Amino acid sequence: MYGVENIMLSEIITVSITLFAVIDILGSIPVLIGLKKKMGEINSLQATLVSGALMLLFFFAGGQMLHFMGLDIASFAIAGSFIIFFLGMEMILGIEFFKSEGGGKTGSVVPIAFPLIAGSGTLTTVMSLKASYHHYNILIGILINLLIVFACLKALNFIEKLLGPSGIMVVRKFFGVILIAIAVKIFKQNIGLK
Repeated sequence: MYGVENIMLSEIITVSITLFAVIDILGSIPVLIGLKKKMGEINSLQATLVSGALMLLFFFAGGQMLHFMGLDIASFAIAGSFIIFFLGMEMILGIEFFKSEGGGKTGSVVPIAFPLIAGSGTLTTVMSLKASYHHYNILIGILINLLIVFACLKALNFIEKLLGPSGIMVVRKFFGVILIAIAVKIFKQNIGLK
């Protein structure tokens, strides 16, 4: 297929930061801590593996699903850029555009793996990135983010104490700005502007 010469550090960094911002594991820490109190314990490994499987499934089969519906990756990427843009706006302004469906007493799969970690924003982003970045770099970026998710789930209490409420808010707003910039870049690349 393709060789390792297509692995580029700059693409891996961009993809990793994009996914990190969309997954927003740091911004989800208050929600995760609340769920941990309700459920008793979060199975970090199970939540990470299920969310990773969803991302990979969408990464590999998303193109076929689009083809079946008569869509191309560029159109999906432009639509995805709008979603990424609104996710960034949501993070900066604190306005909830995407309503989350609350669950009762559920396990580590729902609502943690899906939709909290591998939700519609993450899956859309994975497909949108395919239009602009090499597949190997996206897969490495997904793996890096799964490792970060696993580490964060394991260290929830420590992270909460370390960042504090204001620290989490600053990180969330910073990644919101990055998301908006990435959304504009994806949009420009897929409508043919330089």
